[in-house]
Amino acid sequence: MEQAGKSVKIVFMGTPEFAVGSLKALVEGGYNVVGVVTVPDKPSGRGLKMNMSAVKEYALELNVPIMQPVSLKDPAFLEELSALEADCFVVVAFRMLPQVVWSMPRLGTFNLHASLLPQYRGAAPINWAIINGETKTGITTFLLDKQIDTGNILFQEECEILPQDNIGTLYDKLMEMGSHLVPKTVDALAEGNVTPRPQMESESLHPAPKITRETCKIDWNCSAVDIMNRVRGLSPYPAAYAVMAAGDKKSDVKIFCGEAVEMEKRHCDVGAIVSDGKTRLCVKCAEGLFEITELQMAGKKRLKAREFLVGVHNIENYRFE
Repeated sequence: MEQAGKSVKIVFMGTPEFAVGSLKALVEGGYNVVGVVTVPDKPSGRGLKMNMSAVKEYALELNVPIMQPVSLKDPAFLEELSALEADCFVVVAFRMLPQVVWSMPRLGTFNLHASLLPQYRGAAPINWAIINGETKTGITTFLLDKQIDTGNILFQEECEILPQDNIGTLYDKLMEMGSHLVPKTVDALAEGNVTPRPQMESESLHPAPKITRETCKIDWNCSAVDIMNRVRGLSPYPAAYAVMAAGDKKSDVKIFCGEAVEMEKRHCDVGAIVSDGKTRLCVKCAEGLFEITELQMAGKKRLKAREFLVGVHNIENYRFE
């Protein structure tokens, strides 16, 4: 017997690669995607070449209308969207929708969010779960309302965060989970066999604000464990960084991988480099040492610590600020 969701007319809204997994699952699963909404193309790179979103790149193969409104309240966009007569809007990693949009379809508009709501509401839930040292996260589908990430929950699935996970590996795992949960949610809404439940508010909620350059800067006055988690939560992109100095010479260094290690019994200041000069590159933290295993100097290629040390003379003259 065919799932009820297969007859539902869907408009999909999303931007990055994370959203493509869910869109692809709907298309390859035989669901009726009648339109796609994504961000306008924008110039980037040295040549300011116009680049399209990952969702648009995939949607170009689908032979469906692709809408790229600058304003989601543009009357022309709203008219085109309404004319599709969709039963359901599916939103994955897109923008905040105005009520005139999310209230349009008869089955409602649901969002796939990469956390176990109400924890980690915001733009960067995967990053912050790792940065904060969580051992568990997950995905949530929920109905949109007037606030960001606060709507009634439809489904949730948990995912373990392994010690070796970084933003890259966890992103891929949650994207794969989402590609299964989105069709399941469409089917449940079409069949009317899911009861939305309110999010449980508490005083211990962790936010997930947008990642900024300040977020990426390492503070060596933190513990080695906290620094390790920040590095994991930002690797491989945009990557945590620190300033390495020798005298008056300073350079930004991206740090992609490392681990917390115990401090040997000797005194040194926070930010001091502890190294054998050959294979190990450690930095003194407020608590313990953080051993850097992969890094990249500004304008240079990414290197293992041992490769980096080969090209650096008198590493003991350097320090991290």
